[in-house]
Amino acid sequence: MNKKLSVKIYHGYGHTHNLVLYGHVFKFKAKTKQGFSRNFLVNMVHLFKLFMVKPYPFARVRLHFNTQVIHQKAAYDGFFKFEWQAQENVAAGWHQVRVDAVDEADQVLATANGEIFVPHITQYAFISDIDDTVMVSHSAKLGRRLKELFTRNPRTRKTFAMTQMHYQLLANAHTEATQPNPFFYVSSSEWNLYDYLVETFRFNQLPEGAFLLNQLKRWKSLFKTGKTGHEGKLLRVMRIIDAFPKQRFIFFGDNSQQDPVIYHTIAKRYPQNIAAVYIRNIRPKKQKETLALLSELEQSQIHTCLFTNSEEAISHSKKIGLIA
Repeated sequence: MNKKLSVKIYHGYGHTHNLVLYGHVFKFKAKTKQGFSRNFLVNMVHLFKLFMVKPYPFARVRLHFNTQVIHQKAAYDGFFKFEWQAQENVAAGWHQVRVDAVDEADQVLATANGEIFVPHITQYAFISDIDDTVMVSHSAKLGRRLKELFTRNPRTRKTFAMTQMHYQLLANAHTEATQPNPFFYVSSSEWNLYDYLVETFRFNQLPEGAFLLNQLKRWKSLFKTGKTGHEGKLLRVMRIIDAFPKQRFIFFGDNSQQDPVIYHTIAKRYPQNIAAVYIRNIRPKKQKETLALLSELEQSQIHTCLFTNSEEAISHSKKIGLIA
């Protein structure tokens, strides 16, 4: 195996007839070990290393899932996507997969193990933005956003008060404790921050789920992190809905950037699939236009809530019967 070459797998999702897995192949990826330091320089170096990557363009990749073997080719930026139908019924829960990067002779160059999340058949599923919806990020202001990234580690990043409580109540509502409602976390943040975000969510005891992030960036573009990809975010959300056409979805976002417009567009296209839209009121200056978009959705029998703190959102969820 090529020791510099590596495969990175992100949590996949789906069901028997539509399984999806994403990942990257790297020619080089800086070694990183998060020490959860409070030291500014230590955190800055760690963050910088997350963007020290050299993708392997058009790499050949091979997926192993149970007895199935599926071949694919990565894109120009080393990103690969497998989408397939299982040969046998796949039970709800987490399932192991393996992906190999191979040469022209099918010799393994690098390999990685990953997991696919198959939700139980539940009444609801949740799609949540991350920055300024779950975590305090100051996305609309580049300087403050970079300060949050550079000065904090995944365990010192601030999450909004009572968000964890709200999300856990929703995860366990109208279902059994062993069959939580699925969560999908969709963000304009780059795949470089995947492990960082997973650690933040686990440390803060937010529901486990699948993360769908934005196109990988190199270190030269570090200072542009999170500033692009809103169109891609819309497509990622629509792919989730297409994968689970029988599920009813609840959206969570904020009005610091484009979430109200994105969710409005999707809800208009899939009115029967959307049960409710929650928007955190991060920018009061945009409150009027946000309310106008939400008002249109209310006319389509979609519940909406513009909230400043999660206590208001919890109260609304109880009012419409999402939680007891």
